[in-house]
Amino acid sequence: MLERIEADYLIETPGAPEKAADVMAGEQSSGTFAPIPGETVELKARSAARVEALELLEEVASPSLPGSIAAPGSACRRARVILSWPLDNIGTDLIGLMATVSGNLFELKQFSGLRILDIRLPEAFAAAYDGPKFGISGTRSLAGVDAGPLIGTIIKPSVGLSAAETAAAVAELLEAGIDFIKDDELQADGWYCPFDERVKAVMQVIRSHSQRTGRKAMFAFNVTGEVDQMRRRHDLVLAEGGTCVMASLNSVGLSGLLGLTRHSQLPIHGHRNGWGYLSRAPMLGWSYIAWQKFWRLAGVDHMHCNGLSNKFAEPDESVIASARECLTPMFDSKPCMAMPVFSSGQTVHQAQDTYQALGSADLIHAAGGGIMAHPGGPAAGVAGLRQAWDAAMAGIPAGDYALDHPELAAALKAFQK
Repeated sequence: MLERIEADYLIETPGAPEKAADVMAGEQSSGTFAPIPGETVELKARSAARVEALELLEEVASPSLPGSIAAPGSACRRARVILSWPLDNIGTDLIGLMATVSGNLFELKQFSGLRILDIRLPEAFAAAYDGPKFGISGTRSLAGVDAGPLIGTIIKPSVGLSAAETAAAVAELLEAGIDFIKDDELQADGWYCPFDERVKAVMQVIRSHSQRTGRKAMFAFNVTGEVDQMRRRHDLVLAEGGTCVMASLNSVGLSGLLGLTRHSQLPIHGHRNGWGYLSRAPMLGWSYIAWQKFWRLAGVDHMHCNGLSNKFAEPDESVIASARECLTPMFDSKPCMAMPVFSSGQTVHQAQDTYQALGSADLIHAAGGGIMAHPGGPAAGVAGLRQAWDAAMAGIPAGDYALDHPELAAALKAFQK
């Protein structure tokens, strides 16, 4: 059983990687840039970080990032490094953990590149945090979807619709048979569409549709704000019969998110907007594999992972690795699994590849234009995407399945790659 906190890094340095790794360990535990009297042998034995492993990788012709001690155009060496810390240094403080594994590392002159690849935590963290309260099974139960993906969409235009216009769009989507709808991350509490008005108007049509049909789609209302605001907004959604709230993780931070999750009685839909500034530079920032573990522990039930053939810069293999990690248990005693959310330029064309690569349909597949821009309208858009998933899970090529499923056939033609 793991007794120390461990983190994996990809580093690049103009000097000796072994020396750079020692600097990392000192900077993020008991040491500093020079020996100090208080750092005794006994203190080091108790509190110092350790370099557990170092694997030398390739040499590169020039530094990846500015600001290091490397001369312009000089060669640098890359390596994989594992650091570990005693649990006693921070206890099970999740915010302290973030500072411990990242902190000032990205700024050290010894590095012309540094990226956090993964973290592993002792079981004590599982005991200290609830993790997702609803996760996959709770989300399925509330949305009334026992098997297959939740077919979802995002209210568009992102901003500009009034509360009444948003509710009208929701009503159309409900009639189309949608499982999941969410606010765009830009839609929070603007003057043109105040949060309270939007919740009341949307929930009125959701309740009416549910009473008439017996199906209640899940709507993720964007509660992002200060902690007290998020709690109050959550309470309004709960009182109106809503079944999900959304928070922008990078905007509210770990402390804000914990303030919401510990209060919440609803699933938390975690949006990662801003993720690119943490990840897009290959030799800087975070791997999603490491980053998402903080949010799962903190109680996020759904985690955005981008989508295959997306409109952003992330390659498909990274998207699938991210989604797989959300479905991988964190601890033996507490899996903390979150439902991955695939979005960004999604249509019927990604269903088969997504299912084959992930090996699971425990996900939300959110398509905006892929549903709303269907030539037959939103109902045909929902039907076509659902048919694409039916085909994928049955192992039938989408083109063959489309021969007697016209909504899928139209979508395949309309959204040709």
